[in-house]
Amino acid sequence: MSTNRVLAFLELLQARPGLTGPELAERLEVDVRSVRRYVRRLEDLGIPVQAERGRYGGYRLMPGYRLPPLMLTGDEAAAVVLGLLAGRRAGLTVGEGAAESALAKIRRVLPDALRDRVGAVEDMVGLTSRSATASRPSGATLLTLADAARRRRRVRLTYRSYRGESSERTVDPYGLVFHSGRWYLTGHDHRRGEVRTFRLDRIGQVVATEEEFPAPGEFDAVAHVMESLAGVPYRYEVEVVLVTTMEEARRRIPPTAAALAPADGGVRMTGRAERLDGMAQMLAGLGMPFTVVGPPELREEVRALARRLSEWAGQPRDAGRVTVPRDHPPGFTRSG
Repeated sequence: MSTNRVLAFLELLQARPGLTGPELAERLEVDVRSVRRYVRRLEDLGIPVQAERGRYGGYRLMPGYRLPPLMLTGDEAAAVVLGLLAGRRAGLTVGEGAAESALAKIRRVLPDALRDRVGAVEDMVGLTSRSATASRPSGATLLTLADAARRRRRVRLTYRSYRGESSERTVDPYGLVFHSGRWYLTGHDHRRGEVRTFRLDRIGQVVATEEEFPAPGEFDAVAHVMESLAGVPYRYEVEVVLVTTMEEARRRIPPTAAALAPADGGVRMTGRAERLDGMAQMLAGLGMPFTVVGPPELREEVRALARRLSEWAGQPRDAGRVTVPRDHPPGFTRSG
């Protein structure tokens, strides 16, 4: 008998008392006989379940019986709620509605006084980070891959490429990485014969096998995913020499933006870009001298940006002034 099924049955009894055997069976995707076995299992554990017959009958916990409250301190409860809220905002959670249902369960089992205080945190805390828009992978996919990576078990999965093409892959999962609102799997793809990066929201069915794969050694899953994302094909290949140190370049330029390597007189930055005006702005924002090796179009974008900045800087003092609405707090200004 699956423990997860029994716990799911208990959760339904708490959330929806009075559901009939067929209704419970439908929600749990089992037959009615399994529901009866779950009832006996709960009774063996000392949790009394009543079965009422008739038109309005159904299963429910014995009136007056309550499960022991979740024993969390105020700090612990706040940490859990804040983690769920931040995870939902950042896209760190999995499955649609998982964070909401988890918050509802926590609220339901906390003592009244602590529940009110936790509810205040949920209602009153605002998050300034941008809400993630990426599709969330299923919890089952994430858990299966994490377990397979830890036990070094090969997996078989279906994958949909960015072009929408579906394929079947056999992968040795090396690790999971969460970056910028998305989940990634990195591992050896037997179809391609090399280490690849896969987006979890594009993975369909995944099955862990009992085939064990050799340990990948000192493999850095995060570094590999960052390098893979930096190498995504875009319209332009960019090469720039920065007059700075490697340490400073690494501090200012994220691995997903470009690859860095030592060069005579500085650091060679290579990467790809879909739009060169954005690359010109990024280079100007670094605040360090640089030489554009290529493409020639990037040089023109840098010169055009320099002309615009020069023109804007030479305008009369009031030409670029923007009126700040009265509802903005003191000290808040907008750039023109």
